[in-house]
Amino acid sequence: MPAAGKNKEPPAGKPTDNAFIEAFNNKLRSECVNTHWFMSLEDACGKLDQWRRHYNEERPHSAIGNIPAIMLANPTGATSPPDPGQAENSRPERSKVG
Repeated sequence: MPAAGKNKEPPAGKPTDNAFIEAFNNKLRSECVNTHWFMSLEDACGKLDQWRRHYNEERPHSAIGNIPAIMLANPTGATSPPDPGQAENSRPERSKVG
């Protein structure tokens, strides 16, 4: 048990403790999760990936001068790899059990 004051975990917070995360969660929920039916895990992954690409690569963000977020990280506007398997940090294939 850690000594008093040495707790490594952040304290339980309120939604107002991190307004940026709460704003993102609200956008994800209202623009993607509440507008789609997810028929399978693969369907959900595809729809969420499509929304993520739109959010990061096409949609202008007022907080950064009405440019897409990708323009901050990559001024040429090059987008994510078209195939998630080509991404440097992509997850390995899920095992198919059963």
